[in-house]
Amino acid sequence: MTILVNPWIFLIWVVASWIIGMLGRDTRFGFAGNFLVSFLFSPLVGIIVLLASDRWRRPPPKRRTRS
Repeated sequence: MTILVNPWIFLIWVVASWIIGMLGRDTRFGFAGNFLVSFLFSPLVGIIVLLASDRWRRPPPKRRTRS
């Protein structure tokens, strides 16, 4: 049994996963994690993971003290 997927549906799936990955760049899973979750499961699951994940915060730059 062959499962045929409409190329447009596949393209929309990949683009939606890419967007979710880009939105998740600064989260715990990063771009790759969010992209893979949304691509392998579904973009809806990717959005749920994106909303549930913590934001990654960069430490503030250290100030130089002049002596």
